[in-house]
Amino acid sequence: MKTSKRLTAINQHVIKHYQDIWDCCCDHGLLGAELVKRNSASCVHFVDCVPQICQQLERQLQQHLAYSSSSLTSPWQVHCQDVAQLKLSKNGSQLVIIAGVGGELCIQLLKGILEHNHAVDFELIICPVHYQYELRQFLQSNGFGLIDEQLIEENRRYYEILHLSTTANSPISHVGDAMWDLSKPEHRAYLNKTIAHYCRMGGKTVHPALRAYETLQKKSSLDNS
Repeated sequence: MKTSKRLTAINQHVIKHYQDIWDCCCDHGLLGAELVKRNSASCVHFVDCVPQICQQLERQLQQHLAYSSSSLTSPWQVHCQDVAQLKLSKNGSQLVIIAGVGGELCIQLLKGILEHNHAVDFELIICPVHYQYELRQFLQSNGFGLIDEQLIEENRRYYEILHLSTTANSPISHVGDAMWDLSKPEHRAYLNKTIAHYCRMGGKTVHPALRAYETLQKKSSLDNS
């Protein structure tokens, strides 16, 4: 199965070797398999809570990426468990990847991970589906800092990729200041779509996200005038 543009972009954010990489909500394991192939970690962990997915994935990995001491690939393990119960190692660099799930679920999973690993520093690559503004607020208020961020478009859908760390010093913007290039039509289209979404939410008070995205839009207009 071909790796999507979104998963390829996430893969490209992994530029160093880690002790452990945790591919959470891994589904078919396409991203984790790519990380195994290029020996990105001392162990790549595939984590999903659906037994059938884990069983099928383990069979496929045994068939196509079986590890031996002479392999040029990473060792791997499959874990059938709730991501919120994840226990990270205190030894060596840790990278957690969460992609393809909603922002609200991302927050719930991260609350659990932080609760069970309060003494562990780790990096996080997260690519949520929807609810990005609120997720960014949560990440900022829980001590994450920005390493990098990217906006990509695939099949007329837009994805924000955030690479973060519990030790990074750069603040996380609620609207993703570093990811925008509003000279690109697809970036302008995503900004307009996001503003329209928060306009439709209506209500007696203006959502703070609407103000923030409109400010970004106005700043871009002034910069280009």
